[in-house]
Amino acid sequence: MQALVIVAHGSHLNPDSSAPTHHHADTIRETGAFDEVKTGFWKEEPSLREVLRTVESDEVYVVPLFISEGYFTEQVIPRELRLSGWDVSEWDSDGLSADTATLTAADTGQTVHYCGPVGTHEAMTDVLVRRAETVTGDPDVGEGFGLAVVGHGTERNENSAKAIEYHAERVREMDRFDEVQALYMDEEPEVDDVTEYFESEDVVVVPLFIADGFHTQEDIPEDMGLTDDYRTGYDVPAEVDGHRIWYAGAVGTEGLMADVILERAADAGADIEEAIATVREATREAEAETDTETQAAGD
Repeated sequence: MQALVIVAHGSHLNPDSSAPTHHHADTIRETGAFDEVKTGFWKEEPSLREVLRTVESDEVYVVPLFISEGYFTEQVIPRELRLSGWDVSEWDSDGLSADTATLTAADTGQTVHYCGPVGTHEAMTDVLVRRAETVTGDPDVGEGFGLAVVGHGTERNENSAKAIEYHAERVREMDRFDEVQALYMDEEPEVDDVTEYFESEDVVVVPLFIADGFHTQEDIPEDMGLTDDYRTGYDVPAEVDGHRIWYAGAVGTEGLMADVILERAADAGADIEEAIATVREATREAEAETDTETQAAGD
């Protein structure tokens, strides 16, 4: 038997914080790729400390639903899962290349394939582009558009910015959008000044965050000038300084995120290629249905 455990931060204050994690777990569970699919959280139940005890399988693939390598992926999660012999050198990472470390859970004896975070996996680039397609309703969006990849940014963890720059550069190399910029909340260049960094009239803004919360629903919309008060809402697209801003919200809420989770597990040795193809097809179909419903509502 093999199991998948998706671990995330969660929140005591925002009940919606864990919603994407549960949604992606359900999507993967439906594929039948694993005998068990479980979720564990730092700030919610089931806790990281107890989640492996809810798993019957002897072999477990643990995928952190985090954006960057840092305190949680390198210290908190391995400690709470009691992974014997863990050391960050197991990943031999430059801040972007964490892959897999196979260890034993001290209290359960399970073999744990501990994977790098989803946010630094190359497949996340596809999710960013898909997010742009979803918010604009255009599967071919790109020409005539700029794309802003937004991160939190912090001087306390240089890896935070590395993930944003990495995916912005990968999208840039696709030569699909007219302009691609990495912007931040707490570093230069700041998302507050988004229109100053683009000549394109239309700009899609995608925050590289796992869940919608205080930053993505309140701070960023107000900082960009989409609204003076997030509680009153804002248009998509919204007119700001002569530009149309298509604000997509957190990338982690995109259905295709389930694919990145599976890609992480596959890189660690799980035989799930059919499940990956199923998830990609299912998310495409779900988006097509949503687009049809939206158009019907508009008619």
